[in-house]
Amino acid sequence: MNFYFYQMKKITFFILYSFVFVLCISCISETTDLNQLTFKGQLEVLFPEANIDSLESKDHFVERYRLTLQQPLDHENLEAGTFEHQIYISHAGYEQPNLLITTGYNARNSTYELSKAFKMNQILVEYRFYGKSRPDSIQWKYLTNDAALDDYHAITSKLKKIYKGKWMSTGISKGGETVMMYKTKYPNDMDVGVPYVAPLINTQEDIRTQNHINSIGNKACREKIIVFQREVLSRRATILPKLKDFAASKNYTFNEVSLEETLEYVVLEYPFSFWQWGGKCNEIPESSATDEDIVKYLNSIVGYYIYSDAGYDVYLTSFYQHMKEIGYYGYDFTPVSDLLQVVKYTSNMRFAPKNVDLTYNPEYIKNVRKYIETNGHQLIYIYGGNDPWYACAPSPNKNVAALKMVLKGGSHATRIKHFSQSDQDKIYQQLQEWLGGATLYLDRNE
Repeated sequence: MNFYFYQMKKITFFILYSFVFVLCISCISETTDLNQLTFKGQLEVLFPEANIDSLESKDHFVERYRLTLQQPLDHENLEAGTFEHQIYISHAGYEQPNLLITTGYNARNSTYELSKAFKMNQILVEYRFYGKSRPDSIQWKYLTNDAALDDYHAITSKLKKIYKGKWMSTGISKGGETVMMYKTKYPNDMDVGVPYVAPLINTQEDIRTQNHINSIGNKACREKIIVFQREVLSRRATILPKLKDFAASKNYTFNEVSLEETLEYVVLEYPFSFWQWGGKCNEIPESSATDEDIVKYLNSIVGYYIYSDAGYDVYLTSFYQHMKEIGYYGYDFTPVSDLLQVVKYTSNMRFAPKNVDLTYNPEYIKNVRKYIETNGHQLIYIYGGNDPWYACAPSPNKNVAALKMVLKGGSHATRIKHFSQSDQDKIYQQLQEWLGGATLYLDRNE
């Protein structure tokens, strides 16, 4: 009996100690004068449970840190638990404006062009359940856009205790979609938003992307693409061994998606990727091209990695979101239907996780589009005119204070620096105005 009561006493003491510790941390956060601390010290107070690693300073930043947060799985139900969430904070100065990068995927800690242009503080947030922020076991019900937006809101709310200047959000592709979603749910968090090449997709197979593919470029180029698709599939018997050799050279394995299935998906994907990434018509292989040349060319335009076992796993979270909330595009079988042997469905549902509810919610993006087009003030949209995703761009109403810039012939890689000098001036002058006259440090020679 004495041993039992001793153990209970130890447990009670531990619980009480833990409560007092958390309470003290909370008190420190509320009472500490942040202005008296170093920047790292401020981060330690704002994010008391985070691991904070110093990184080498670069570009205009004087301090850079990687934070691993214990982020709630559900911000409205803290008892659901947490996951490790990676963010990168690059500090330029307390008087500088702030750039929040809402990545749609894993985070690559580079300096963005807007950050350089205004010498901004940069907060780069990895999307939940992607990259290093992906748990070993995914609880799919917590992978929602709204949950990710709550992550961004929680992070910026804390950083606003030390960063009092204007805030801008930006993101590329799915990250740009996140800018628009964030604006919809938390319209007052950011002063300005710059989504790059970001669609708002209507369905799991948005036909507007295919309609765009059928209209861009010129007829001769579009016909050459179809001829090439058919050439590849008609030579599958000799191309597949070369593809197998190429996969071996890259250490790719294809157990989930077979090489035969991969080849057909690559051919079906080819027109979308060709226009998305600025393919050149004069570089499309002729019928005289060798099998090796065709295999290498397709890898340069589409890439086999996404269909490999490693790629399938990496993009599983992405396809879950596309099929569940965001929407995607489908494939046009018409040019090659008689040559397909493995792929039976136009949908990309094939690459979403199995045994998970994938009921599509059409209302989510509809609500985002409605808000953005009628209330999405102080947003600048950047698009490439040949990018299939441009077909899904929002169209802000005339009374909305927004700017939509489309680079003629541009691809999914379109950035502000690719526009003419006069168009760049138009973009940056508008941003300066919305940022309250922030100093522009734009070096056009970079």
